Amino acid sequence: MDLATIIGMLLAWGALIGSLLMEGGQLRALVNIPAALLVFGGTFGAACVSFRLNQIMELPSILEQAFAESTLDSGAVIRMLVRFAERARREGLLVLEEECRRIKDPFLQKGVRLAIDGTDPEMVREIMTTEIHFLQSRHKVGESIFTTLGGFAPTLGIIGTVMGLIHMLANLSDPGKMGPLIAGAFIATLYGVSSANLIFLPIANKLKARSSDELLIREVMVEGILSIQAGDNPRLVDDKLKAYLAPRLRSGATGAGAASLAR
Repeated sequence: MDLATIIGMLLAWGALIGSLLMEGGQLRALVNIPAALLVFGGTFGAACVSFRLNQIMELPSILEQAFAESTLDSGAVIRMLVRFAERARREGLLVLEEECRRIKDPFLQKGVRLAIDGTDPEMVREIMTTEIHFLQSRHKVGESIFTTLGGFAPTLGIIGTVMGLIHMLANLSDPGKMGPLIAGAFIATLYGVSSANLIFLPIANKLKARSSDELLIREVMVEGILSIQAGDNPRLVDDKLKAYLAPRLRSGATGAGAASLAR
């Protein structure tokens, strides 16, 4: 599990609930089934209109990506590619046949396989770039779904508040009911705004960050594979790939081992 996502969610909702309790409020005062039905049912219904059904059905797996720890490590990728470059330079590209079978990542395995098969470097780059493009498109769908949910939720909350106020105005003859009705009306806005800013939009931002990190690693893989195919010096390959990383991360990309990418 990604600790940043878990801790962030706990802090955000803890702050909201904590502030309520510190002011003397009660949690049961925030429970309003009709408001929840309108806000959450309406929000997801509007999202279903905005996207294809098969995209909506992917929501559980998309959500899992926001909470799961990333399996790709840029340092491990660079160390593996440099090791491949050393072996290929000493013994030839065909020696990577054995290494290729142990690679877990399908994208990296495909690129190494293309290089071993003697595919033209420009064709290798074109194939791998196309893979990256469609990977980015798939990631964009997940991010867009949660951004859309974050946009609809506050609006549905306002609609719920307006409906509650209309109901309150229809009962002006009984002033004793006005307080609870007004409070109930604004709970819908609370549901919409809090879910948008503490769930949907943060998850959209997390997915966007994850996508950027993965795309960077994919670009490193492509550059490394092409360098190996060209027979570049392993030290040059190492320097070239580390240029993709922030300076503070480059020392961590040095050394042996890339167990997370190989069987």
